Amino acid sequence: MSSQDEQFPAAAAAAAAAPEPAGAEEGMTWWYRWLCRIAGVIGGMSCAFAGLWNCVTINPLNIAAGVWMMLNAFVLFLCEAPFCCQFIEFANAVAARADRLRAWQKAAFYCGMAVFPVMLSLTLTTLLGNAIAFATGVLYGLSALGKKGDAIAYARIHQQQKQMDEEKLTGSLEGQA
Repeated sequence: MSSQDEQFPAAAAAAAAAPEPAGAEEGMTWWYRWLCRIAGVIGGMSCAFAGLWNCVTINPLNIAAGVWMMLNAFVLFLCEAPFCCQFIEFANAVAARADRLRAWQKAAFYCGMAVFPVMLSLTLTTLLGNAIAFATGVLYGLSALGKKGDAIAYARIHQQQKQMDEEKLTGSLEGQA
């Protein structure tokens, strides 16, 4: 134990008992977590560039969609890569809160964020700009579904279900006789 831990035992105990991020307890592998983070960063870049390009117009709906896309980029960078936002004081707090979210919550949030500008202004720029951000939400959604089961467990469940169905069928046939 260090001298700081001896001076502040309550803080050391709280740091040791800090909850793991939701992704770690949901069974996401390290490479899939990094894949989601990299997709989030690339999605943020595509939203930022497409949003800026979308704002170079006279149509107010395109401008609104472009501003929303740049806001999406900021949120994606803030949640997935807080080191890109070091100049913002609350970036680490937001990233820590985003890490505690479950995968399905992140999926719904990212997909909802990406769909809104497309509904606002359906153009090729908004579609392509939000595609990777939407794909990030889909990746988180797939991780929320969990691992695929093994064939032996499924065969065992199927066999038990088949036996129960046969017992019900023979029971009803005996009751008729």
